[in-house]
Parts: sequence; structure tokens; C-alpha cells
Amino acid sequence: MPVAIFLLSLLGAMALGMPIAYALIVSGIALMAHLDMFDAQIIAQNLINGADSFALMAVPFFMLAGEIMNVGGLSRRIVNVAMAAVGHVRGGLGYVTVVAACVLAALSGSALADAAALASLLVPMMVRAGHDRARAAGLVASAGIIGPIIPPSIGFVIFGVAANLSITKLFLAGIMPGIYLGLGLMAAWWWQVRKEDVAPAPRRAPGELRQALIEGVWALVLPLIIIFGLKLGVFTPTEAGVVAAVYSFLVAVFVYRELQLKDIYPLLVSAAKTTAVVMFLVAAALVSAWLITVADLPAKLVAILEPLIASPTLLLFTLMALVLVVGTAMDMTPTILILTPVLMPIVKAAGIDPIYFGVLFMINNAIGLITPPVGTVLNVVAGVAKISISEVTRGVWPFVLAQTTVLLLLILFPSLVTGPARWFAG
Repeated sequence: MPVAIFLLSLLGAMALGMPIAYALIVSGIALMAHLDMFDAQIIAQNLINGADSFALMAVPFFMLAGEIMNVGGLSRRIVNVAMAAVGHVRGGLGYVTVVAACVLAALSGSALADAAALASLLVPMMVRAGHDRARAAGLVASAGIIGPIIPPSIGFVIFGVAANLSITKLFLAGIMPGIYLGLGLMAAWWWQVRKEDVAPAPRRAPGELRQALIEGVWALVLPLIIIFGLKLGVFTPTEAGVVAAVYSFLVAVFVYRELQLKDIYPLLVSAAKTTAVVMFLVAAALVSAWLITVADLPAKLVAILEPLIASPTLLLFTLMALVLVVGTAMDMTPTILILTPVLMPIVKAAGIDPIYFGVLFMINNAIGLITPPVGTVLNVVAGVAKISISEVTRGVWPFVLAQTTVLLLLILFPSLVTGPARWFAG
């Protein structure tokens, strides 16, 4: 009964058009009333406690870093380096998109910021080169979702807080899976464009590649600073957010000189608005998470799934299918906040490595960003590239299939995640 009340109140509030944060609070109140323990003070305390986390301080800094990189010229120079390196091969602009997405992912940690930057720069170039517009937009959208996987990742920060796991370990475990997703996209792009009659761009002279590297080195060095800083314990993930924001600001202002004084206030406002939405969601989710624990819903779900606990692989397939379905109708952050407190006890009961599960969970949620009807990244790419959402949706499916295939391989072969994760963690 508590499960039905929680789900019906949550889905009912969302069906009425209520913002997800408020819907989470409503579902918490409904569960409280059912348990005959309604107390407004408990709701207020959990709201405050939900946002009171040192780890969550990384969110506004990574948001700000992403904004600065797009306006300050860092994103454009990364694309220029990728163009000079691989732009001359057949279908080269597609490979440029994937390479640039992997590098940008190591800068901002936001799928929306990466997708917006890539869509504004690369979709027009790909269309002018003769590539199908829907296919180009679909590739850009799919490449953008690598952002939440390769560290630093805002999604991993939120999941780590919700699951009470080491965010540093999650960051380091996400490096290779993010690269696998990129390789999967390259394979899908190769298959899609092998019959296209699009002339590749001329090979850049060695001097042009060297010049692109010299101009882009300030942007390219930041991922190394963050990854090695985390690996060596120089700073925490929260401090890494500060490093990313300050470094990108200094480079944009004093090296590239593209960030003007008049741009700073709009950047701060934009980052603050996005952060406020995320933080309110996190705070509201803790109300529901606390009541889920009090109502002992995880234990009830463990009992339902008990026949699968003896087979971790089958259990993972079942959980990933559940997350994939939920991800088509809900954005990444609320999906993480709602499902994490429910699924983690099941994962631990089955003896599955929580860090490994976190990586799979995050990849699944990232794929949800490009699956309709919600598909937040699809909407961003459609808006920035000025094409219809139906065209982007048509073009994205081959790449969704490629990334889902990568997810299935990671379920079947856990060492693809756990092996590199142990190496990066030292």
C-alpha cells in the first residue's frame, strides 16, 4: 500500500503539471499522512538537510565553469583542435564531434552545456558539408550525453550524495565508460555515413595542427589537472569544481580575452538559476527519501526481487530496464534522486559493487536525456541548431542503439568498468 500511495501521488502531481520538486514534496506528504505521522516541521528540516551538503557545493562551480567555457572561447578551441586532427578523414566532422564531446565532458560535467556548445558550432558545419541534418543533430545530441559520465560530472555528484558513496571513486570509474560511449558513437557514425557522398575536408598542414594545439592547450590541460588532482588526492570533487571555474575564468579573461566584463553578470545569473533548480530538487527529494526509508519501501522491493538477487547479472538487466523506462518520461536529476534510495539496498543485498552500479545507472540516465518524450538534450539541440524536435528525434535513434549496446556490454563484462576504475584509483 505505501508503494502505491507514493507512486500514485507522485505521478498524479506530475500529471497535473506540477514541477517535479513540488511533486516530490506532495508525495512525501501523502506518505506521511498514510503513516499517520504528518509534521510540517519534519518536512522543513529534511528540505534544509537535503541541500546542506559540502559535496553539492561542486554543482554551482561546475555549472559556472560550463557557462564560462562556452562564452570564453574554450569550447571553440577544443573543436578547432579536433578539426585539425581528424577533420580530414571520411565523415571527419562526426569524429570531430565525438572527440570534442569527450574533451568538453572533462571540462563542464553538464550534458546540456556540452550539447549546446557542440550544436552551435558543428551542426551548421556538418549541414554545409552535405551531411543529413537530422543525422548531424542526432549525433551531436548523443555526444553531448557523454558529459555526465566523464569526470567531472554533476550527475555523479548528485548520485554520490544520494547513495552516500565516494564521489572521487565515481569520477575515476567514469573515465573509461565515457570513452567507450564515444567509441560506440564513432562506430555508429561510420556505419551511417559509409554510403554518403560527402567530400572530406582537406588535410590540415602540420603547422595548422601545431597552431591549433598551441591555441587550445590552455583548454586541453584542464581535464588533466582535474583527473590527476583527484587521483593524487590534491583536492576533493568539490574543490575540483572551484578549480575548474577559476581556471576557465582566468583563461577566458587573460589568455583568450573573449570574456568581457559585461558578460560576467549574465553568466553568474544563468549558473545561479540552473543551480537553484538542481538544489531545490535535491532538497525536495530528501523528504521523499526519508519517508521511503521510514516506510521500509526498499525492504519491500528487495522481497519482490529476491528471486533475482542470486543472479546479479539478471538483476542488473532488470534494474537497467526499469531505469531506461523511467528515463524516457523523467529528467536525469529527479530520476537519480527518486530511484537511488530505492535501488541501492537491492544492489547491496545482491553483492553488486555500488560504484560499478553507479556508473551503469548514470549511463542509463544519460541515455534518458536523448529519448522522447522528455529528451531534454534533444530539445536543447533542436533549439540551438534551429531544427525541429522531430528531425532530431529521427536522427538520434541509431546512436541511442549504439550507446545502449555499450551499456549492455558493460553489464555482461563488469571488468570493463571495475578494472580501469581500480587502476585510476591507485
